[in-house]
Amino acid sequence: MSNYTVVLTKKAQRQLDKLSDHIVVPILVAIEALANEPRPQGYKKLKGRSAYRIRVGNYRIIYDIIDAELIIDVIAVGHRKEIYD
Repeated sequence: MSNYTVVLTKKAQRQLDKLSDHIVVPILVAIEALANEPRPQGYKKLKGRSAYRIRVGNYRIIYDIIDAELIIDVIAVGHRKEIYD
């Protein structure tokens, strides 16, 4: 399987910058793992939009998979209570 390129939107980058280091490290590990496996165990397709989500503790990573171009577009990162607003 080919490796995907992971791209963070400006919104996702700003959200990561606001988080503390002990929270960001596991999130970055999960984002990097998406390059090898864009549909890891536990991923879910979101209803009403063409995006997916994975869980990292109490945080969620919302991303889109562009299979034709082998790109993972990370749309948003945030706490589970705030991410779906």
